[in-house]
Amino acid sequence: MKTDVPLFDPDAAAPSGSGIYGLPFTVAESRVVVVPVPFEATTSYGGGTSLAPAAILEASRQVDLFDHDTGRPYAAGIAMLDTPKKVARWNSEARRLARGVIKKGGAVDKATRNAVEKVNRYGERLNAWVYDTTASLLEEGKMPVVLGGDHSVPFGAMRAYAEHYPGLGILHLDAHADLRNAFEDFTWSHASIFHNVITRIPEVGRLVQVGVRDLGLAENTMIAESNGRIVTFFDSDLAVRKESGIPFAQVADELAAQLPDHVYLSWDIDGLDPTLCPGTGTPVPGGLSWNEAISLLRALHRNGKRIVGLDLCEVSPGDTEWDANVGARLLYKMIGFALLTQG
Repeated sequence: MKTDVPLFDPDAAAPSGSGIYGLPFTVAESRVVVVPVPFEATTSYGGGTSLAPAAILEASRQVDLFDHDTGRPYAAGIAMLDTPKKVARWNSEARRLARGVIKKGGAVDKATRNAVEKVNRYGERLNAWVYDTTASLLEEGKMPVVLGGDHSVPFGAMRAYAEHYPGLGILHLDAHADLRNAFEDFTWSHASIFHNVITRIPEVGRLVQVGVRDLGLAENTMIAESNGRIVTFFDSDLAVRKESGIPFAQVADELAAQLPDHVYLSWDIDGLDPTLCPGTGTPVPGGLSWNEAISLLRALHRNGKRIVGLDLCEVSPGDTEWDANVGARLLYKMIGFALLTQG
């Protein structure tokens, strides 16, 4: 933790226009650097996740900085990068191109094939930017945190982290398996993120999924044929175990045991009960409660795992401040536990 914390009152109201969580840190002073990625080109149902970084920044200023579970995460320094204008432009242009493809269910004619090719190129540019930004921050000894956007955006970050920590384990919280191969013909679809991770990032040792309650047959086959590289704790199985009286903490310990020592969190907000994220693009009944999600973080700490990096995706502000409020608080918990496990 930093000892040279700038003079400020952590219990005071955050000034308007202050940094994330109302903190006074610059990027240079911060151990944790939030990388906003407002990109949602391939979102195929509800939209709005490109608005999440700005909404979470605003909501974060209402979060109390002392955390009962992790102490003073803010003391390590947390800052948020500005979003490059080119990323916002890529999102606008790619989203416009993708609409016609999504409406037709994929590349079915010359126009949609051309559109898919262009959207895929935007995805490649975004991946390269996220990778370069993440790798550069890792080299500086910082912990970059990706804030989406849809769940396609952290691919470059996971690639950089896996190269930095070979054998990396990923703990994936989500309502969906996200193992589809080029969903709707988009290589970098939000529904294809972990198909891409498994097939394109060999340094990832294991993917452990929790909360999954929507998946296709091909995804189920990919899990079954992964030789244990993909381990999925399905939501319905968790429900049966809870009905049998098994404490969730026991399940969380079993889940933590499946992960290697170095863990990256890739959390889609729709892995939670949708009452916590009603604005998210593809809500699914079921999911983890708030306390169960935090129990996973406790289990990682309890079992000696080191959370080295993380992303939070698919928060959509919706019509109220609720989704951004939950997102800001979940992000702070994730950061706090990551710092705690790093000592």
